[in-house]
Amino acid sequence: MHKTILREFFDEYEWIHLSLGIVGNVLFFVGSVLFLYETIEVLDIYTFIVGSFLMLVGAVGKALVKYASGDS
Repeated sequence: MHKTILREFFDEYEWIHLSLGIVGNVLFFVGSVLFLYETIEVLDIYTFIVGSFLMLVGAVGKALVKYASGDS
């Protein structure tokens, strides 16, 4: 039951999962580069945190897709 619901959701909204992963990776990279500049410390911290969170969401989404598809 739950696997079917998850599968339908992720099949229909796969673009959201991919977009979160891409945006998360880009923000993580940009945040990492911004750490080189002390003058914009607050911006780089928040960019890094948001990027890391979106990467986490992408990884959890990938795990749920794998679970829903029945892969081990």
